[in-house]
Amino acid sequence: MVVGEDGRAPLPWLQAPLRDALARQRSHALLVQAGPGFGALEFMSALAQAWLCEGPAGQQPCGRCGSCRLVRSRTHPDLRVLMPEALRVSLGWIDAGDDGEGSRGKKKPSRQIRIDEVRAAIDWVVQSSSRGRAKVMLLHPAEAMNLQAASALLKTLEEPPGQARLLLSTRDTSLLLPTLRSRCQHIGLPPPDREDAIRWLGEQGLADAAPLLAAAGGAPLAALAMSKAGIDAAAWASLPQSVAQGQAAALAGWPVAQAVEVLQKLCHDAMVLTAGGKPLYFAAASLPDGADLTRLTAWARTLGRVARHDEHPWNEALLVEALVAEGRTCWQEATTRAPNTRKPLGTLGR
Repeated sequence: MVVGEDGRAPLPWLQAPLRDALARQRSHALLVQAGPGFGALEFMSALAQAWLCEGPAGQQPCGRCGSCRLVRSRTHPDLRVLMPEALRVSLGWIDAGDDGEGSRGKKKPSRQIRIDEVRAAIDWVVQSSSRGRAKVMLLHPAEAMNLQAASALLKTLEEPPGQARLLLSTRDTSLLLPTLRSRCQHIGLPPPDREDAIRWLGEQGLADAAPLLAAAGGAPLAALAMSKAGIDAAAWASLPQSVAQGQAAALAGWPVAQAVEVLQKLCHDAMVLTAGGKPLYFAAASLPDGADLTRLTAWARTLGRVARHDEHPWNEALLVEALVAEGRTCWQEATTRAPNTRKPLGTLGR
């Protein structure tokens, strides 16, 4: 996740943006915009490592000094990382419920950066540096802060103490408060070149990486995560036919958020193909013919509604079956459409 002893960036496509940021950016607060799976966290971690490195200032981190080793082990006293507990769990940084709050141990991991965490980090950042360099606060992603947490951060963004630096990430700046955006210098992290991404995925042991890279919207880290979850190119290519035939088993065991995202991608590509365009996530040959655009539009609205409430205590198996069943009707003729005997979505969590 950070620069190693070989001096290389954690991801090859971050080497040039990291060098450019160190040469050009002088702001105390940077807002990094990047799509999910493009490496925003890795980029910010490497940038923080450079600011804390005991080598020459303004250069890429050496990866060998005491500070670099502490950053690599996530124990540097002058680096504070704020991210939702759910994200920490998914990264393997902590176990589910292990948030140091005892009474919260049995609760579902939070997907927010809470205001008490932000306030504690603000109290920390005003303290003197332990190793005589900067103090760096990293927030990923910034949109995980609610309104109160984001508002609490504004004064520190405007008037940071001493050598404090703040790094924030977002996939979409419109999700953040205008007052927060205006206090930061923006960095856009471009997606990696397709061939570079496929080469890197091959080095990670992912054979036939191109279909999964397309499935992930060009995001190499997301494609690698799909592979680790047991999804290969063949399984991805067969998914449209399975949904068109109403086979919900193709998504059995998937978390609701992930299943809905996949169905949204399928719905998007089916609509694009029906309108005469080129699909983005699936190969055109893998998409069934004869989809009805009106029904696809209705299905897209249903999927969007569920996506906005994916933390609702749904009966996950029934929800996925209902979504796949509605998707199936998009490829059926109106005259052969089976009567609707499914339970309304609002009752599936009961």
